[in-house]
Amino acid sequence: MMASQNGINERAQTGFAKSAAYDQYRPGYSPTATEKLLGQCRVSGLKNAKVLDLAAGTGKFTEALVSRGEHYEVIAVEPHDGMREVLEKKQLPRVSVLNGKANSIPLEDDSVDAIVVAQAFHWFATKETLKELHRVLKPHGALGLIWNIEDYNAPRGHEAATPWEGKVQDLTWTFKDDEPRFRHEQWRKVFEEQSKSTPLSLIVANEQYFALPLGEHQEPFVKWLPKEKVWERYNTISHISVLQGEERERTYKAFMDAINGPDVETNDNGEVAVHGNTYTIWATKIPEDGRASLTHVEMPDA
Repeated sequence: MMASQNGINERAQTGFAKSAAYDQYRPGYSPTATEKLLGQCRVSGLKNAKVLDLAAGTGKFTEALVSRGEHYEVIAVEPHDGMREVLEKKQLPRVSVLNGKANSIPLEDDSVDAIVVAQAFHWFATKETLKELHRVLKPHGALGLIWNIEDYNAPRGHEAATPWEGKVQDLTWTFKDDEPRFRHEQWRKVFEEQSKSTPLSLIVANEQYFALPLGEHQEPFVKWLPKEKVWERYNTISHISVLQGEERERTYKAFMDAINGPDVETNDNGEVAVHGNTYTIWATKIPEDGRASLTHVEMPDA
């Protein structure tokens, strides 16, 4: 996995270069999914809470935060220049937009009530990141992760709602690369590997930053779109957006063959239904005193 000079994964840097298209075609987040995440992060109903929107991108989830009645103080941190520019131009109320990365957040220790990461955590799911998130969260603060994942970009075991989406899902999985993707679910390992049993102690806690198990919830969604708009939406996936030449032409043809199949249902406007799920994940920070107590857990006598 290669990083550019500004610390962003090179594939992500290139894939997100068309930031305006990303903002236009990527879906927003439903009020129910947003409420679920913020409730589990214990900031739903908490007036003037300070919320860090990390890897805020063009501000899709930032908009969901500022639309609520809590009047959050939102710090939106985004390293990609193009995306940050789109976000800044929105001039959202009570939002400070900063340049920063997940492993180097420009905030003080114990300074935010919650951290949310929308559509991005898989890009930087490392122990270094967990340590930095732990640093800026207040004691007992929470980390919330959220992804909108269409069936055609879902984990391998997920069964698509329609045959055409299943065909595009198969197409998506033909691209073999070593870049981090939500659908690979490797991002889970950074949480699972925090704690390890040893012969000398029940748990090695000096690197356990968040409590386990993770909280999880899924909410299905359906969006009706014209077929070309579905392609544009598919094209916002980073490894699709960077395709060029014959490979891009082959991918476009395979996609359009699937979505124009005889079994594809359309509404009166000629639109097709795009199915997916919003995945919400949450975890609570283990405060420093809690981590210290865990390091002294001893094995019972034989």
